[in-house]
Amino acid sequence: MSYEGELERIKAEIIQYLPPEIIVKKIEFEGPEIAVYSENSNLELIESSDVLKDLAKSMRKRVVFRWNEEERKDPSETEAYIKNLVGEDAEVTNIEFDHTRGEVIIESGKPGLVIGKKGVNLKEIRLNTFWQPKTIRTPPLASRTISLIRQMLSKERQNQKDILLNIGKRIHRPALYKELDIRLTALGGFREVGRSCILMQTKDSNVLLDVGLNVGNKNDQFPNFDIPEFSIRDLDAVIISHAHLDHCGMVPYLFKYGYRGPVYCTLPTRNLATMLQLDFVQICEKEGIPMPYTKRDVKSAVLHTIPLSWGKVTDIAPDIKLTLHNSGHILGSSLIHLHFGKGGYNFVYTGDFKYQKTRLLEQAAVKFPRVESLLIESTYGGPQDRIPSRQDSERELRQILNSTIKRGGKILIPVLAVGRAQELIIVLEEFISKGIIDKVPLFLDGLISEATAIHTANPDFLSSDLREKILHQGKNPFLSDFFTTVSGRDERDNVIMGGPCIILATSGMLIGGPSVQYLKALAEDKNNSLIFVSYQVNGTLGSRIQRGFREIQYTNPKGRTQLVRLNLNVFTLEGFSGHSSRSQISQFLRRIQPKPKLIITNHGEESKCVSLSTMIHKKLRKATKSPKNRETLLLK
Repeated sequence: MSYEGELERIKAEIIQYLPPEIIVKKIEFEGPEIAVYSENSNLELIESSDVLKDLAKSMRKRVVFRWNEEERKDPSETEAYIKNLVGEDAEVTNIEFDHTRGEVIIESGKPGLVIGKKGVNLKEIRLNTFWQPKTIRTPPLASRTISLIRQMLSKERQNQKDILLNIGKRIHRPALYKELDIRLTALGGFREVGRSCILMQTKDSNVLLDVGLNVGNKNDQFPNFDIPEFSIRDLDAVIISHAHLDHCGMVPYLFKYGYRGPVYCTLPTRNLATMLQLDFVQICEKEGIPMPYTKRDVKSAVLHTIPLSWGKVTDIAPDIKLTLHNSGHILGSSLIHLHFGKGGYNFVYTGDFKYQKTRLLEQAAVKFPRVESLLIESTYGGPQDRIPSRQDSERELRQILNSTIKRGGKILIPVLAVGRAQELIIVLEEFISKGIIDKVPLFLDGLISEATAIHTANPDFLSSDLREKILHQGKNPFLSDFFTTVSGRDERDNVIMGGPCIILATSGMLIGGPSVQYLKALAEDKNNSLIFVSYQVNGTLGSRIQRGFREIQYTNPKGRTQLVRLNLNVFTLEGFSGHSSRSQISQFLRRIQPKPKLIITNHGEESKCVSLSTMIHKKLRKATKSPKNRETLLLK
């Protein structure tokens, strides 16, 4: 059956479900959604029944109902109606109309009040204006990235609609083969940490899971795109587990070389990934490093991104459905569940995951409809990888901070802008507010403040405890006055010349950024302390210092090589890690439902991938594999 034939078949099926009073003018595949456009105004017939819910359940597809432009109320009248309906308490900051898709986008400080109890306000908006309402949150902290993305999407509505129509045609093309032939090819991140990239193939479809770069190894920085199994032209979809550069850093590269398909991830992942990719381009420009892509390619990636919520089943290819689940690693991070064929095979990719609830996030999900095989990270998969409890790590952090402050020193904590920074902001805010440590200045340098602003726009992805504090108790640690953002060299010099303080600065692995500048200035004073709280990839300065290196060499502004002795105190607190320890991995594997038949290890040093694979095989009696980069596994 052709694409047009499939469209007609679905149209006939939809018309059978709808009341005869509803006249369907056209049906379009807008990406993974089926958009039904009506030419009359009997919306109440739809709203008063479960017809759309039953239709979506029967077809196992996402269906959205829209009205033609001539049916919709005038935008100025609609805006006035919405503001009057939701009231000033909803803190509506902007209302925008997408004429190409019949949507009204309502931005507010309190989206819950716009939605109303059980969605009553959204229903009223549809019934009285014939616009499809969509709510977005105004960040309590202004975010340059979110503002940039929203402006970009606003200017490109028609372009984005055309993109979705093209994606829809590819998704809903007929499958040519009935039998399943599923292959996994390791393009990067196998027996190593960095450049995560997995190619999943059937006879009909090609999908990439993560497209990262290696931040610690310039010799093998990019995925193995040169293997014969990979072709950008044949690629159906890209799925991103989370927004760290070793998982999302090379997505714009695909668009530079002609990819025009969808990128699937959660909304916060899209925003955070865009922030990091733009920063990566800026760093390359500043340091004269050849750029694998440009800002234009980042924009293309944004326009082709389709944000998904956790738990929503989505068609991404003729024979593949995707569902994202919480992975507990960073804001918006996801376990990726792929459903092949008509229930013939199910695959889960953990990406980076944390099977423990933290102050910031809930622990990773463990329940799935079906799982035949599982690809799991091995970052802390070695037999010696025993991560202390979060409580013990917070206790040790408190002791280090107090002792350093008492002797008049400064504390430098290199952090990734996304994840560990926000976890520590929550902890430090509590330490200061409860008098657990002396009140000293807390400085944020690098992308931390921007990443934190994006966190404030997405409270639904935070832990239940933190969400309760923010939304219902009015206690938001991210808005605390205890923290000061550092902007530029002059302010950084003032911090260095000032008294005792705590500094959170990027990059977390000391491979560049303000953390390296602080380290050079603070290194020789034995009263100061350096605290690592996140994984340090082999080859980075952070990793070398952890292994005992106590001298760093760099080129000063005059072009001369200078040697700095590290006299400051060095600590590693692994209990703050966003990765699962070996014991947490074991707990996850014992509790995952249903049990996978095959477990594959990746994202770890070679010895750890192999060790974890061996342990799982012996103790859990499961078939295991630990492939190398460029290897292909036949899953079914």
